[in-house]
Amino acid sequence: MEVIPAIDLLGGHCVRLYQGDYAQSQVFNENPVEVALQWQNQGATRLHLVDLDGAKAGHPVNVDVIKKIVRALDIPVQVGGGLRDRPSVETLFNLGVDRAIVGTVAVEKPELVKELCETFPKQVAIGIDARNGKVATKGWLETSEVEATELAKAISDQAAAIIYTDIHRDGTLVGPNQEALREIASVTDIPIIASGGISSLSDILSLLSLEPVGVKSVIVGKAIYTGKVDLAEAIKAVGDGRLQDIPPNFGDTALA
Repeated sequence: MEVIPAIDLLGGHCVRLYQGDYAQSQVFNENPVEVALQWQNQGATRLHLVDLDGAKAGHPVNVDVIKKIVRALDIPVQVGGGLRDRPSVETLFNLGVDRAIVGTVAVEKPELVKELCETFPKQVAIGIDARNGKVATKGWLETSEVEATELAKAISDQAAAIIYTDIHRDGTLVGPNQEALREIASVTDIPIIASGGISSLSDILSLLSLEPVGVKSVIVGKAIYTGKVDLAEAIKAVGDGRLQDIPPNFGDTALA
């Protein structure tokens, strides 16, 4: 399982939101390039970037910062936030981004997403951000009537991955929603990347039990910024498959 550190960009700074609320943002570092290099040096094999300004605006905003990060790193970078047309996606690929993450258009323009997946096979990831099982759009500011599982079923098999985020858990450090992850994984063969709620090494290791059903990666954000998770330790632990480190009945608590 791949442990992927996250950097959320707002106003060119590295921030974290609470449950996707822009009004509850906390700046962790004013130099995102410095942070990205730190995660790479700790063993990250991929970086997850979210352009929060872009998500609100409907088009990429932090392009200069993204370019600097991509050029500074030796590892692949995946980027989401405001990618709602083909030119925006192509802009990122021209910067050297490895994967473009689309979300809102998966609900509003499914034919465009299918076209992007076929034009750029295994380079387009689909972000499914769920609030009470329904897909949120436009930077989580709106909630559609589309069920997360139904959207997962409809995604082209040429997609690189599905990034599933439980909005109510994002930035809360309360643990991943294993039940929802298992449900999403059960309706598609596309690799699932878990996102939202990671608070400890045990949370990360608990997801190893879902790897056989399709949960192949986990994104970690606030927990590594607050020191609750040591990224290098987590990467090593996952590589070692230290399932014995998971407390007894941990899954029962996480699903409560």
